[in-house]
Amino acid sequence: MSKLLEVKNLKTYFFTDDGVAKAVDDVSFSLEKGETLGIVGESGCGKSVTALSIMRLIAEPPGKIVGGEIYFKGKNVINFSEKEMQELRGNDIGMIFQEPMTSLNPVFTCGDQIEEAVILHQKLSKEQAKVKAIEMLNLVGIPAPEQRYNEYPHQLSGGMRQRIMIAMALCCNPEILIADEPTTALDVTVQAQILELIKKLQTDLGMGVIIITHDLGVIAEISDKVSVMYASKVAEFGTADQIFYNSKHPYTIGLLNSIPKLTGSGHGKLATIEGSVPAPTNYPKGCHFCTRCIFAIEKCWNEQPPLVEIEKGHISACWRVSEIDKFKEMLQVPAV
Repeated sequence: MSKLLEVKNLKTYFFTDDGVAKAVDDVSFSLEKGETLGIVGESGCGKSVTALSIMRLIAEPPGKIVGGEIYFKGKNVINFSEKEMQELRGNDIGMIFQEPMTSLNPVFTCGDQIEEAVILHQKLSKEQAKVKAIEMLNLVGIPAPEQRYNEYPHQLSGGMRQRIMIAMALCCNPEILIADEPTTALDVTVQAQILELIKKLQTDLGMGVIIITHDLGVIAEISDKVSVMYASKVAEFGTADQIFYNSKHPYTIGLLNSIPKLTGSGHGKLATIEGSVPAPTNYPKGCHFCTRCIFAIEKCWNEQPPLVEIEKGHISACWRVSEIDKFKEMLQVPAV
């Protein structure tokens, strides 16, 4: 497998009146051809900012990539000019943005919005672009694609709009697809269809996929590798099996423990992680999770834990990682 994307020590900060918000702080991961990386975590942990940083779509000011490297096929996109980034976006790296109703332009037809990238990157004529757009609508499973081509986003359902977003992201056959919350606000039937579609298109086109979500069920179904983020940092990273069956960070354990279980009486109290994510302008001096971790000790409050490799490809940032299995027993974490 060849490495398509490598993110090294990425730092993206926002400079606000309330202080410096460290939205992404020292994040690293890689993506190989045909592989799916899942990035999971609570709202505000830095998932979407990581994706926008890869695409160099951070609004400056107030945001700025202040450190790190982002390599696409060996080239550091941090050093790309805006013209080079315009050639990269949509053509080599496609992105499905959150909430298609606000990401799609309400004054242009769906066909016009798909055509724009094809005309720009593939230099097709208007007639050729129309044929390509209709092909894409058909590829993503939209019925009556010739009719939908002339319709506006408000005329379509949420699932259809999400498919339009996927068609736009894939129309130039990118090598990487970034899907930011592609199934949010969709009912479970449509969600399953969208995930199945992404997996099928990945197989057909040989893409690398980064899927960003807070839904562990989505991660389990589609991901090869998983990056668990908390408050701007990677808490744990590993294969899907390592994360779900051998988790080694209290935050990951908390997330897994909060999944509703179908076993037992079904009337027990749903497990939660007490507290809330700290403000990005006021993270703790030590481990960012220490304010909510029931196993935190004094060192956790004062020193940031390094990412330590537990087994091949499996890393965790926790001072008490050697005691994690004992914590699981205390919490009575059931098998996933």
